[in-house]
Amino acid sequence: MSTAATLNRFAPTSARNRLIMGLDVPTAQQAEALVKATEGDIGVYKIGMELQFAGGLELARDLAASGHKIFLDVKLHDIDNTILRAVKNVAKMGVTFMTVHAYPKTMRAAVQALREECNRDLCLLGVTVLTSMDEADLTDAGYKGPIADVVSARAADARAAGMGGIVCAATEVGSLKSILGDELVTVTPGIRPSGHAAGDQKRVMTPGDAIRAGSDYLVVGRPLNQAADPRATAQQIVAEIEAAL
Repeated sequence: MSTAATLNRFAPTSARNRLIMGLDVPTAQQAEALVKATEGDIGVYKIGMELQFAGGLELARDLAASGHKIFLDVKLHDIDNTILRAVKNVAKMGVTFMTVHAYPKTMRAAVQALREECNRDLCLLGVTVLTSMDEADLTDAGYKGPIADVVSARAADARAAGMGGIVCAATEVGSLKSILGDELVTVTPGIRPSGHAAGDQKRVMTPGDAIRAGSDYLVVGRPLNQAADPRATAQQIVAEIEAAL
């Protein structure tokens, strides 16, 4: 378990609370059905870009109002004033987590928005390098140096900006502990239970290995939302998390 998991106010308090289910489906109705099929066995529900354009923002408000922890995965990146105003609006939605890309100016504007709103309940997460990218993808995007170096630099920027945590691959968490200190949580996508295909993810890890590496929260998408029995799958993942803690 990472040191951040014991001291950060956004730290998970149980094995179940560490599991984030990606509601990566085309409609709000399908997402609602997944919530009903798994509530009680999932810690956080993530609403990403696909669902945001199909009623997902309204669903996020409704689920948060009914007591669910919601991760709004918007991955914002824009001019400072736009970020400031957008984050202020998100801060009023009642969600628990939201993402911005881990660029220094973007993160500073997001943090300033929460300060102006006096909101200490929303955890801002800086997205370092997408888990669908490898070294070649990073080079194609115009970045120099290994992924590990880029992730480390963005993690340091996130801490300096006053963010609540970062999003990174579980394979990178161990090397980031000294950079993140006690203040930031780590949220790790690209989690694939044994026997599940990696799909378009390139830096992946099993739930148990991710927890042993120091991840605080695990994002599981397709292995959960495409499972024949999502509740049973969630229970299996939580059991694996608990065994690894």
